[in-house]
Amino acid sequence: MEKLKNYINGQWVASAETQTTPVINPATQETLATVPFGIGTAKDLDAAVQSAHEAYLEWKNVPVMQRVQPLYKLKVLLEQNQEELSRIITLECGKTIVESRAELQRAIENVETACATPTLIQSEFSENIARGVDEFMIRQALGVCVCIAPFNFPGMIPFWFLPYAIACGNSFIIKPSEKVPLTMVKVFELMENIGLPKGLVSLVHGGKETVDAMLGHPKVKAVSFVGSTSVARYIYSKGAANGKRVQAQGGAKNPVVIMPDADLEVTANIIADSVYGCAGQRCLAASNIITVGDGGGQIKESIYEAAKKKVTGFGLDESVEMGPVISSQSKSRVEMLIEKGIGEGANLLLDGRGHQVSGYQNGNFIAPSILEGLPLGGELVKTEIFGPVMSLLPMKDIEQAIAFINSNNYGNMACIFTSSGASARKFRNEADAGNIGVNIGVAAPMAQFPFSGWNDSFFGDLHGQGRHGIEFFTQTKVVIERWPREWTRKF
Repeated sequence: MEKLKNYINGQWVASAETQTTPVINPATQETLATVPFGIGTAKDLDAAVQSAHEAYLEWKNVPVMQRVQPLYKLKVLLEQNQEELSRIITLECGKTIVESRAELQRAIENVETACATPTLIQSEFSENIARGVDEFMIRQALGVCVCIAPFNFPGMIPFWFLPYAIACGNSFIIKPSEKVPLTMVKVFELMENIGLPKGLVSLVHGGKETVDAMLGHPKVKAVSFVGSTSVARYIYSKGAANGKRVQAQGGAKNPVVIMPDADLEVTANIIADSVYGCAGQRCLAASNIITVGDGGGQIKESIYEAAKKKVTGFGLDESVEMGPVISSQSKSRVEMLIEKGIGEGANLLLDGRGHQVSGYQNGNFIAPSILEGLPLGGELVKTEIFGPVMSLLPMKDIEQAIAFINSNNYGNMACIFTSSGASARKFRNEADAGNIGVNIGVAAPMAQFPFSGWNDSFFGDLHGQGRHGIEFFTQTKVVIERWPREWTRKF
């Protein structure tokens, strides 16, 4: 069984840690590889940081037009290897091959956007702020930056950060999730061919020991994280306490409001895709479906039919629409939360527990599930399930729906389906969420926009992607300059 190596200072090297944890295909339970996992990975991290710091000292002085040239090469390599990378994502993460391809496309779009850094990083200049005095602001690199990536988007989420960081003149270290490290291993094999200096990008495996080493290392200047709210809060508080710049994306409990004037058939299919896409394991998955007014019965029937038709199975089968959840532990947790909802008084309208896929009896499969009648004051309507479970919540009007949404601790996404411009405008302005969708099931920002998030869904000030990425990975320097006339005559 292959034991994965780290990529440090331009070389694939064995970890200082001898203990490992398996990388398991969630559809088959096959062990794909083993990954270093233990206290020794902190030594690996230190070695990566030292070489990254040396690389940064040279790279920061390379003109920005030259710094983005490797990104053009990376874009081409990602496109040429998109199918292989998509297959790896499906094997280790479980999502469908169609979802994996779409994930890689989002990664490529972030590389493309980062290629515009020469424009995005431009200085601001003001001439003659006083007689003979000019003032301008420039952006400069931070140093060594690190990324702690989650399991659910192993190919996309690192690219919310990596291309912007290196285009801005920083070095960058990625710690992939120990559940899905193979995608980034392949990406780094590709990056060996794009002409980056040794040490500028590193890949270090591990778990909490690696993370704590990142948060405490004096040469690490910035930390990017995506994962659960509890871990995001930990990373933000510990990283900030150690003087680091931190962006930490947390969990979500995303609501979707369906107004009586929405197109029911189209809306039902879009919502089913939003809830059950990636088996519900994404921070923009719809979860609480709020039906407004007297049309709840009709939309419930349409959603039920759309959910029941979803084909669950092994993701490499092109006909499959939903794969397994990531692990047996995740499967047990989702099933426990379904039972909790029933215990709170909900009716289990569609039960996906115990779903069997022919030929993959050991897979972590849960078919689409629907709960209705959860009490609005209960725990489950506020708990991130991170699985293919929908809660149907009837409400009397849009005001009640918005008040309910704004009472939630999370704030990643909120969507509305309506044919009324007035309802859409009210929702857009009043719903407390960083990403708003109008007749959209998954309000995922394109690469040129920040991946926003509010409340307990985000800790920090600047998000991933786009101009926020440029701002996060640079620090500003203001220069006030005067050249008296008698001085200039000397030159």
